[in-house]
Amino acid sequence: MNKAGIAIDIPGRGPCQIHTIVSDYSGTLSRGGKLTPGVRTRLLKLRTVVDVEVVSSDTFGTAAAQLRGIAVPHILTSARHDVEKEQYVRRFDLPRVVAFGNGVNDRLLLKAVKDGGGLAIAVDNGEGCAVDALLNAGLLIAGAANALDLLLDPRRLKATLRA
Repeated sequence: MNKAGIAIDIPGRGPCQIHTIVSDYSGTLSRGGKLTPGVRTRLLKLRTVVDVEVVSSDTFGTAAAQLRGIAVPHILTSARHDVEKEQYVRRFDLPRVVAFGNGVNDRLLLKAVKDGGGLAIAVDNGEGCAVDALLNAGLLIAGAANALDLLLDPRRLKATLRA
């Protein structure tokens, strides 16, 4: 990791340094298979300071094209996408990870990051958010652009996550 990372200091939780974003694609960064407005610009800004990883079932088959120039998505191939996402995120230093997801198959990804000391954020990007994803996240936010904005100005996390 040669990038600066994002310093986040949440009262009651303490300081952390985020170096990796691991996000689902379908329903989290996209709606109907297309990146939602403002997401491309925000991801391009964020990737200058952190690594951006996308792991997805790619429901609409559009992730690679939509993410061109931002990230090469890891498209899931196993019969258990939930387990594959969890295994994928465990390759990283979990306290330095922010994870985004919305589906049942994101629950283990979110749980691993939350339990590992990172930030697990459930995102409702207009296609809903599964209760299992919510139960394994530390925060729910409406819209992918809003979720990414939390990292672009981490002071915004304090009001919601302070102890």
